[in-house]
Amino acid sequence: MLNRIIVFVGLFISLQVMAQGAQSDVLDQVTFKKEISKKGIQLIDVRTPEEFNAGHIPNAININFMASDFKTQISKLNKNKAVYVYCQAGGRSAKASKMFLENGFKEVHDLKGGYGAWKE
Repeated sequence: MLNRIIVFVGLFISLQVMAQGAQSDVLDQVTFKKEISKKGIQLIDVRTPEEFNAGHIPNAININFMASDFKTQISKLNKNKAVYVYCQAGGRSAKASKMFLENGFKEVHDLKGGYGAWKE
């Protein structure tokens, strides 16, 4: 019975995301670089300010995923513009991608391997 409930809840959540037209994917470094050259996108670095100041992708906005006001900060962004997100290795940006979708963003792209992959 519990398994059926879990399957039902998972299906329900999936349908809700699809109904909203939201999408999220993980892009390799080459594709990510090509995509962020487009106009009208939002490039978000979710690392700490210290990590950001040590080096970041040009034109990125730093919104610290670990900050208590992360949700408040992302709510100020345009939910209808594509979001390209990265962290150092991919863990925080994967969690952040889910939060963007949960907060009504329509299109979210995550950099596979994070900033570490970007520098290679």
